[in-house]
Amino acid sequence: MIRQVLVLNGPNLGRLGVREPEIYGSVSLDDLAELCRSTGRKLGLSVDVRQTDDESELIGWVHEAADARTPVVLNPAAFTHYSYALRDALAMRTAPLVEVHISNPAARESFRHTSVVAAVADGTVAGFGLVSYQLALQAIAALAAQAELAPEPGGAAR
Repeated sequence: MIRQVLVLNGPNLGRLGVREPEIYGSVSLDDLAELCRSTGRKLGLSVDVRQTDDESELIGWVHEAADARTPVVLNPAAFTHYSYALRDALAMRTAPLVEVHISNPAARESFRHTSVVAAVADGTVAGFGLVSYQLALQAIAALAAQAELAPEPGGAAR
């Protein structure tokens, strides 16, 4: 069975390739999307990559994922540091969630050191450039496989 996964990207990630290439690299969002889809295929995942600069749209996608029990790889970008609305939406998740960052926020400006998302995610992958997304997808595949093997409450394995 191929598992659907959402890879959600927050503000300014649509500018990959032109925005601060010394930090984020020279690869475009389209290139990142293809890398994610290709990695997903190798892991038995069907990957849908989305990007928005709009907090409400991102939250809508998170609700969609929760309703469908769809795992999420999320680069919340600037929303990482202050979006309690996004954090609260993510807390309603029903499937694995991995926070991802291209750069290492802990090695950057102090305002980037806090993630309001991290506490509701299964884990965070940061600082490995686009490889961060590949590692996050590997984690999602492993977490989803574990969930499928977990016993139902009061019963047998799924």
